[in-house]
Amino acid sequence: MVRELADFERLAHEVTGSEEQLRAALASGQCAALLAFAESEEPAGFALWFHNFSTFLARRGLYLEDLFVRPAWRRHGLGKMLLERLAQIAVERGCGRFEWAVLDWNESAIAFYKSLGARAVDEWTIFRLTGEPLRRLADVAGV
Repeated sequence: MVRELADFERLAHEVTGSEEQLRAALASGQCAALLAFAESEEPAGFALWFHNFSTFLARRGLYLEDLFVRPAWRRHGLGKMLLERLAQIAVERGCGRFEWAVLDWNESAIAFYKSLGARAVDEWTIFRLTGEPLRRLADVAGV
């Protein structure tokens, strides 16, 4: 399903991790996942998440890295069920917030999230270092 998500997001060229690496990250507690099933033993969707931390709230948060429902099962409530369960986990664990990013062209997802009461945080821009720029900065910093 990770490859299906990457195809949907037009980011298949960025998938470099292996199934074994993902399994190890899940087993070590670096992240966690929920699976959604519908009428078969094959998963119909998943949510992958981890805890982050807010210095302003002085509490951890829950960050949803990926939410994916296979096309045949969209509009059947599975995505909402996954988000509801994640909200429950966040509340049970005393998290100060539950957040995620969405691609700006994914209008149906944006409308769905807004219908749940989520708001866009437009005043923030995500920055990312990967690959060679990350290694170059680490080298300069003496790491």
